[in-house]
Amino acid sequence: MTTGDKTTTRQNPRQLETARKLIRELAGKLNAQVSVRLWDGPVEPLGENVTSPLQIAISGPGVIGAILRRPSLDNIIRHYIDKRIDFSGGTLIDLGRAFDRDGRAVSSRQFKRLDLLRQLSSFLMTPAETPPDAHGFDGEISGRAQSQRDNKAFVQFHYDLSNEFYALFLDPEMVYSCGYFTDWENDLAQAQHDKLEMICRKLRSKPGDRMLDVGSGWGGLVCHAVQNHGVTAHGITLSQEQLDYAKEKVTRLGLADKITFELTDYANVSGSFDKIASIGMYEHIGLKNIPGYMQKVRSLLADDGLFLNHAISRRAPKRSMLGRNWRPEERAIAKYIFPGGELDDIGRSVTAMERAGFEVHDVEGWRLHYARTCEIWCNRLTAERDAAIAEIGEDKYRIWVAYLAGVSLAFSRGTLRIFQTLASKNPKRPPPLPPTRADLYR
Repeated sequence: MTTGDKTTTRQNPRQLETARKLIRELAGKLNAQVSVRLWDGPVEPLGENVTSPLQIAISGPGVIGAILRRPSLDNIIRHYIDKRIDFSGGTLIDLGRAFDRDGRAVSSRQFKRLDLLRQLSSFLMTPAETPPDAHGFDGEISGRAQSQRDNKAFVQFHYDLSNEFYALFLDPEMVYSCGYFTDWENDLAQAQHDKLEMICRKLRSKPGDRMLDVGSGWGGLVCHAVQNHGVTAHGITLSQEQLDYAKEKVTRLGLADKITFELTDYANVSGSFDKIASIGMYEHIGLKNIPGYMQKVRSLLADDGLFLNHAISRRAPKRSMLGRNWRPEERAIAKYIFPGGELDDIGRSVTAMERAGFEVHDVEGWRLHYARTCEIWCNRLTAERDAAIAEIGEDKYRIWVAYLAGVSLAFSRGTLRIFQTLASKNPKRPPPLPPTRADLYR
């Protein structure tokens, strides 16, 4: 608590009581198993018979005033990063679930805005606490305003924190995309192994295939495909940290004669490949660039080749997404986590594939698989709090915990989706596929 907070509290003794009355009113509407600790120590429950240890802490009345003046997710995140808003007694996922109703987050529409503003009007005169904004992307976050996107800067902002940081919460193979749970009780390592195997099976990978992994990360997929399916592989990334790790891994495993890597953008790749996988890279492209991306991938695919696109998506909007304003959570993620990223909807993705000349054969939704994956990541990172703070600092640790928790909840609630889409190059000839999917589950 700052000296300013204490002074403000003494000078405005009615503010504390007003805040307590507000919490009591919210408790009647929310009935959540959560408590709120205000700046002078009192704890108020947000529901009846609260027994949960989950607790939200507010450092001072200036926090309430600041959020009232600018009630954006970005502002709330900045206060959390700066420890003016905090939580205890569980993970952020636990906290988010405490406010779920029938699988959805509680909506602000449930509350009478005028009633809230009348009660909180005394906070509008409170000096605002303005936390520093030192951890967002230093540049234009959408990628829309650039004549030529700086994809390398976008990617390296996210991925080049440090390999040691990612190793704290990823599986042993450092796979940073949705796991595949053949049983919900499987651990992360098994789920990621099964995901890599399912990708290879969908691509019908076999000895002699030349495989391209667009956005190859730390090399998990190409190593699995070479070791288990006999392909030769080429991976591309724009992250120097990932490239260094992947090259060292390939050398350590004795696979240097089967796998090559390149630090380059997809637009610069040349050659012909029997199988192309794009796993968790599509989200980085930007909506305006999707048609060109699909055309480029198709130009790299052999006539009898297969292409698997694995991508997070959003629900289809009622109107075009191009040029629309971002929602608060989208802007916050672009600023602090994924600058330059935009989510397509699955209908538009399939349309882009077909317009580029692909024939789509299979679309499979993995939404709950990613909700579970991000939950495990969040729990693992939370358990490694001290090591993470030592590696990247407490502010960035808080950003990442909030990000993983929020994404897990968004997949659980259906706000986010994820699909694997399998396509071939030439719809005028029989596809290189068996008549059924039975081989995928042998």
